[in-house]
Formats: sequence, C-alpha cells, structure tokens
Amino acid sequence: MQQTTHEAEITRHFRNAGDKLTAETEVLDAVIADIVMHGRKVTNKAIILYLIAELENTSDPVQLDVLRGALEIIVAKTPDDKNI
Repeated sequence: MQQTTHEAEITRHFRNAGDKLTAETEVLDAVIADIVMHGRKVTNKAIILYLIAELENTSDPVQLDVLRGALEIIVAKTPDDKNI
C-alpha cells in the first residue's frame, strides 16, 4: 500500500486511539482496502471522497455517526492545499 508520510500519520492516529475509535478504525481499514483493491493511490483526498460517498448512501444512524467521525478526523488532519 502506497502512502505518504501524512497518510501514514493518520493511520497511526486511528490505531493509537485505542478503544474509543475502534469503529472508525474499522471503517478506515475497509476504505483503504477498497481504494487499494481498485488500484488507486491511498491519499487523504481519496479517503475523504470515499467517506462522503458512503455518507450519501447510508441511512443507518449508527453507521452515519461512525462515518462522520472518521471523516472529521481525516479532514482535521489533512493539510490545506497550497495552491488555493
């Protein structure tokens, strides 16, 4: 799996959070696996777009909360684009 240092840092953040982010970590693992399985590069942008798509296609309130939590963490840890 190709990851930049920043994406690896996010992965470590989820893994080091212990039990409080277990559901979010499972979602992140599934997202990364699916991105890799489809031959795409794992980036913050790819993860964010994937999570947004999942949010749009999910109606389960518990799953929505987990997806939202994972998305908030990824967005908070994503550096701003320097070209904007």
